[in-house]
Amino acid sequence: MNTDEFKRREVSRRQFLGRSAQQAAGVAVGVVGLAGVSSATAKPADSPNDRLGIGIIGIRNQGRLLANELARMGGVEVRTLCDVDESQFAPAVREVVDAGQKTPTTIRDFRHLLDDPAIHAVVIATPDHWHAPMATMACEAGKDVFLESPPTHSVEEGIALLETVRQSHRIVQVGLQQRSGTHFQSAVQFVQSGKLGTVRLAKAWIVHRRKSIGRRAIMDPPANVDYAAWLGPATARPFQPNRFHFNWRWFWDYGGGELAHWGVHMLDVARWGLQVNTPTRVSAVGGKYSFDDDQETPDALSVQYDFGQKSILWEQRLWSSHGVEGRSSGVAFHGDNGTLVVDRGGWKVYDHGEVITTDASDLVTAHLANFVNSIWTRQAPVADLATGLAAGALCHWGNAAYRAGHELRLDHGPLA
Repeated sequence: MNTDEFKRREVSRRQFLGRSAQQAAGVAVGVVGLAGVSSATAKPADSPNDRLGIGIIGIRNQGRLLANELARMGGVEVRTLCDVDESQFAPAVREVVDAGQKTPTTIRDFRHLLDDPAIHAVVIATPDHWHAPMATMACEAGKDVFLESPPTHSVEEGIALLETVRQSHRIVQVGLQQRSGTHFQSAVQFVQSGKLGTVRLAKAWIVHRRKSIGRRAIMDPPANVDYAAWLGPATARPFQPNRFHFNWRWFWDYGGGELAHWGVHMLDVARWGLQVNTPTRVSAVGGKYSFDDDQETPDALSVQYDFGQKSILWEQRLWSSHGVEGRSSGVAFHGDNGTLVVDRGGWKVYDHGEVITTDASDLVTAHLANFVNSIWTRQAPVADLATGLAAGALCHWGNAAYRAGHELRLDHGPLA
């Protein structure tokens, strides 16, 4: 699929805001049932010595971390590393080899990876705007997918991707690693046990000091970067360093700001604990209160999600060190009989008859192990695509409400 074909599939912001709420909300509700998806074989038929061949697409930051973790797992062979930036190959290859594996192949065009029959599954750790297109092509090529979160760049992309996964019978694990953490699981179990009384409100947040990205001039892309391939389905623009490595997430063409970066994780925990899917109303206020630089997404944002009898509040401040509940990120569940606060360091119950605390658990390794096990068993992973789409939709609706400048109503009529 070439760039022009991808562009024809794009949904503009105006179109997105003009689509009916019922159509968009359909991604986040009524999408259960993937657990019943199975494959004709319990494992790849051509897997030598019961080893899964894995390809990693995007090997900077998170992709490199996932490659390293997978390389240390038994029964897994990290065969191929793919990135549009050749400078990323050497350190990633070294880490895979140091983990005890043979030297992986390196390529710049992910389509060659999808054509390789020795690759049974792929990890997609690219900028968000490539997630849905690559996952679609990977599923169509018969590959199982570990897809970093959020799984799509818009709510509407999820509709088509979900259908592709259903038709291809592929395993898709979304990178919501809290779902595999035993302390997050026990926190949710406690919330849902009734010990906090009735829980109607959850608050999720991220508060920390990010550095300003400053302002950078347009320039020629580095010689070792295939910039056209990096842009892919995004709007064609001249190369600007601030829109590239890591900082791409602060531009609407490629990401969804902090709400899609950290928010997707914490909001997923909040909706998991409250057992909610689609809000009826979404309102957002915020802006660039501190940073005077190139980035487009807000450095302060508050979003309220109304689920009728329950609600979720999101808060972000990217220029502050004073977090909520004494934690830089986390989720608080407020019940009649107490409050439970959970983050990646553990959880604790406050204002309750007894002091209850739990320490942190492994997240990344456990999440990848769940993915690998799902490939062998053909059973749905803990963070399947339906789960990921529901969490991602909260981010997309929050950003849409912020950009539209008014409340979104998802219970009737068009969004705008």
